[in-house]
Amino acid sequence: MADYDCDLFVIGAGSGGVRAARLAAVGGARVAVAEEHRVGGTCVVRGCIPKKLMVYASEFSQAFKTARGYGWAVGDTAFDWQAFLNTKDIEIARLSGVYVSNLENAGAELIHGRAVLEDAHTIRLVQEDRAVTAETILVATGGWPTFPPDTPGIEYAITSNEAFHLPELPKRILVVGGGYIAVEFAGIFNGLGVETTLLYRGPNILRGFDAAVSAHLAGELERRGITVILGCHHTSLEKTDQGLVSHLSSGHAVETDEVMFATGRAPNTKRLGLEAAGVELTPSGAVKVDEFSRTNVPNIWAVGDVTDRVNLTPVAIREAAAFVETAFRNNPQAFDHETVASAVFSQPPIGAVGLTEAQARHGGRRIDIYRSVFRPMKGAFYGSEERTLMKLVVDQASGRVLGCHIVGPDAPEMIQMAAIAIKLGVTKAQWDQTCAVHPTAAEELVTMREPYVAEGL
Repeated sequence: MADYDCDLFVIGAGSGGVRAARLAAVGGARVAVAEEHRVGGTCVVRGCIPKKLMVYASEFSQAFKTARGYGWAVGDTAFDWQAFLNTKDIEIARLSGVYVSNLENAGAELIHGRAVLEDAHTIRLVQEDRAVTAETILVATGGWPTFPPDTPGIEYAITSNEAFHLPELPKRILVVGGGYIAVEFAGIFNGLGVETTLLYRGPNILRGFDAAVSAHLAGELERRGITVILGCHHTSLEKTDQGLVSHLSSGHAVETDEVMFATGRAPNTKRLGLEAAGVELTPSGAVKVDEFSRTNVPNIWAVGDVTDRVNLTPVAIREAAAFVETAFRNNPQAFDHETVASAVFSQPPIGAVGLTEAQARHGGRRIDIYRSVFRPMKGAFYGSEERTLMKLVVDQASGRVLGCHIVGPDAPEMIQMAAIAIKLGVTKAQWDQTCAVHPTAAEELVTMREPYVAEGL
């Protein structure tokens, strides 16, 4: 057997890469990890964690209104953007440090710098200008925000990466995109007092989510004061003395201080040397892998967003654990990408698991829809018009619950529990046998008895 410098070399120290490196190192493998940015990857450094902290900060404006509705005398309030950024950066640095410590404590070597494949077993460390050989290589470089490159003036726009470090909070912002990142940041900026416009070229936001969820959230965003423009896109972006002017395909123009594009993320596969190693990519530029996360090159594997399967942090972590079981413990495992729950931390938030109504109807399946729209008790008390949506998609023949979709307070917390039942194949009859917890919003899930829409009606 060839003598390699290490048993496993991981390119990328995000959630998936770190989990794989730790598990393999704890098991006795000689492991090295290269990261050219900060340890922690998208989730810890420029994604899930800082974004959720920004969501928390932005929710206080609504909390102050709620407090007044419940009789509290709330005085003058003001948000200090710089103070928040400082505290946020300290927390992110702490979490990144935890990842570093976990790697070191497991016995893995951490290399700060860019790593490029020279062949199937050789990695060039660019900053150090030296080569390292590895028996097994794992690519876990995640994704990166993309711009529409042919839009004139696109150089004046920012992405979510820059949104975490704006030197000052803008008074007006245009968020471009209709996915979860776009709607989350629209809610964040609106909650922080920024005049916010959401622009999306499609007919409704959140493509891929249930149509009722998309429509309901769009209405709730507008109810909170966000201007939502659909079926429209940029023709150009112009910088003036007053700010940025977005010229739109409708012929209208929108003037703001910042324009943030959240129009998608691409697998981070460029300049990694994958071609030199013979690794095959998909048409979208993702690393092509089988169900075990192995590429067409037997000793090279990939997990996480760089494979463009289900681009969620917990999925990357589970893929990494399955990779270690398969490659190092002689226990082949393939992570099941079906029925993975997801959350959108919009305002109000979304929780979803399983099939949408459209997906369930595909192929002629007969289904029942159970749906409830109501004012949450907390807001109804003081006259809030906010509505919660709950929807179940049920197969008529088997009675199995195929999907659960929630828009409203605590939806992400509820969907985690619903996902367990749906993953195990719960039927609507079993679901209904569960006694309600009162008074909660969640009890509505187990008290919807009559179909809202039946096939053929």
